Amino acid sequence: MTPEPAAPTTGDPGVLRVALLGYGVVGSQVARALVENADDLAARSGARLELVGVAVRDASRPRDGVGTVVPASLLTEDAEALVDRADLVIEVMGGLEPARSLIRRAIAAGASVVTANKALLAAQGPELFEAADAARVDLAFEAAVAGAIPIVRPVRESLAGDQVRRVLGIVNGTTNYVLDQMTTLGLDLSDALAEAQALGFAEADPTADVEGYDAAAKAAILASLAFHTRVSIDQVAREGITGVTAADVVAAATTGHVVKLLAIAERTAEGVSVRVHPALVPAAHPLAAVHGAFNAVFVEADGAGPLMFYGQGAGGRPTASAVLGDLVSAARDRLSGGKGSYESAYASLPVLPADAAVTRYQVRLVVADRPGVLAQVAGVLADHGVSIDAVRQTTGEESADGTASLLITTHAAREASLAATVAAVDGLGSVHEITSVLRVEGV
Repeated sequence: MTPEPAAPTTGDPGVLRVALLGYGVVGSQVARALVENADDLAARSGARLELVGVAVRDASRPRDGVGTVVPASLLTEDAEALVDRADLVIEVMGGLEPARSLIRRAIAAGASVVTANKALLAAQGPELFEAADAARVDLAFEAAVAGAIPIVRPVRESLAGDQVRRVLGIVNGTTNYVLDQMTTLGLDLSDALAEAQALGFAEADPTADVEGYDAAAKAAILASLAFHTRVSIDQVAREGITGVTAADVVAAATTGHVVKLLAIAERTAEGVSVRVHPALVPAAHPLAAVHGAFNAVFVEADGAGPLMFYGQGAGGRPTASAVLGDLVSAARDRLSGGKGSYESAYASLPVLPADAAVTRYQVRLVVADRPGVLAQVAGVLADHGVSIDAVRQTTGEESADGTASLLITTHAAREASLAATVAAVDGLGSVHEITSVLRVEGV
């Protein structure tokens, strides 16, 4: 038998109790908005959203806004007890545990949940969505992908009658800021990253950002939504930006490209391809104009055509905006006795391995400066079924050490063929060094 929606735990039907798990950059802004904008939120949701507690690790530690905006008495270290007396639970603590256990506990108690936890959803989303569907409560996560940018609802609901073919996204503000500084100011990666850390765009340990883990989690969520297929973070091919050099950025400009870290999800005749990696984006493409720490998601659908969603992808207030939007929707659903969209995984398409992706390469290499070398390199590409789109000799006349630099752009081919081609070219005696291999996307 399908369980009935849980009734509000408070005796007043005009009040819904809200539990907040976490009081960091995002949580503090959510708490502030719940207190300061209480009347507006009540008018929009249909009930007063009463903040009944904030779960933190150490309730005695001083926190911004606590005691002035948010009563200190609301802080608690007993997250389980707080969840048990809530109608709506907001999880912004991050990490896998105890976030997963607390969300499961909330769902089991009949509470709807709003989360910004992309890592948890990318790793264990199916389990949580199944539990929420069975309990007929909401599990909303607009803030888990691209911060304030409304992308989850448009893909899941507005495009529900369309066929999404491709999603290209700049979904990590830290890496976009770093690459943008390298492009506009000529900085190398280490200097650009240090600047991002000084400005608060990057953590002291930026591994999750620069190695692509954060973007991969978001790519898994976007692919699952777009293609009605469960995709986990383990199925996302991932490459970060640590190998991108200032020379790569300069070379990109000479061919009319900009380097971006992209999350890419594509539907093909064979299945779904999902990957994250640095890519050369044509300067005329809308994503090339996304600067600083901003995010953008470019969606290609059969009926709607190309769509782009752009805005701030991180930060306390932008992310809190997305959280509160989900909260109002969840409150409305609860009051009406229904729930929001169920997980849609009916297509169950195969998720393709990384080497099945179709892309283009731009390869920079140092070769012996003598006749016949280019023909030799071109022959290796032809032997692997890879055709050349353009070749550029970047050093001009014969260099002092008898070498020349070549920049070769290929036509589209399978990742496996391109990788094998590069390996074969690297084995040629006339090739001194392959200095860079970057994919070309957005063509």
